[in-house]
Amino acid sequence: MLPRTILVPIDFSTCSERALDYAFALAERFGATVNLVTAIVSRQPEVSALMSDHVVAGIRRESMAGLEKLVGPRAAIAKVGKLIVMPGDARDAILRVADEIEADMIVIGTHGRRGLSRLVLGSVAEEVVRRAACPVVTVRQEKPS
Repeated sequence: MLPRTILVPIDFSTCSERALDYAFALAERFGATVNLVTAIVSRQPEVSALMSDHVVAGIRRESMAGLEKLVGPRAAIAKVGKLIVMPGDARDAILRVADEIEADMIVIGTHGRRGLSRLVLGSVAEEVVRRAACPVVTVRQEKPS
């Protein structure tokens, strides 16, 4: 089955931009729609609890502006769907949005961390691959040497 609805999680890194370019190339080829999601609450509960509604609203506006900026030059390539700023942990936000928009595919960047940094930072991409109901394409930050 060819993808019609593609979801791209964005963390504003070069890695997620590379995944976005890949998703737009797929969307152009298959006539699919590209949707973007970013999560805006820290994984550390103590930090999240200290953020006021005003601070969260500002982060939400900045995140939406960032998504719009990323999509701008790519909008001529393929159809753009929803731009979503979702509160919560990135893993849960990605999977929730994928279900809500009935995504046929998720295209997610992976930093390719190993060892201690992967253990400490975790892998959003890895968990999305394990838990997603649709196919997940992972795009590395750089080509392996």
